[in-house]
Amino acid sequence: MSPKSSRGLGAPEILFSGLENPPHNYLVAYTDGGARGNPGPAGYGVLIRDESGRDIGKLSEYLGHQTNNFAEYQALIAALEYAVEHGHRALKVVSDSELLVQQIRGIYKVKNATLQHLHARARQLIRRLDWFSIEHVLRGKNREADRLANAAMDKGMGHHRS
Repeated sequence: MSPKSSRGLGAPEILFSGLENPPHNYLVAYTDGGARGNPGPAGYGVLIRDESGRDIGKLSEYLGHQTNNFAEYQALIAALEYAVEHGHRALKVVSDSELLVQQIRGIYKVKNATLQHLHARARQLIRRLDWFSIEHVLRGKNREADRLANAAMDKGMGHHRS
């Protein structure tokens, strides 16, 4: 990845140093955000696992009337805040949002003013970590985070899943 990408927002290599050699102790956060109607009722879900694959946390929140991209960023920020607040210094994020992943990597510009603020917050949190990685996966590889996001939207809309 070139730090001088004409479309990037500056030095992605600072955020992604050491990707090839993850530390022995790190968290993996599967994140997803969604909005029904886009914009519409929105929520996010995050499944957090340790490096051995053991579930250690589940986060979800209803966000009100928002866009899908807003919800995706809120999921990322929730995962980052969890890592920082719980004293973890290394985090791998797995997301099915190609836009989010490419914006965080500095490949795509963030043009939307609201997303620019969320992007800046995410980068601020990333800088508090010693190691960070983010990867894009297809939706089918992110089912639990998707389920948590949908449960948050259902709850916020007054629907209850069994």
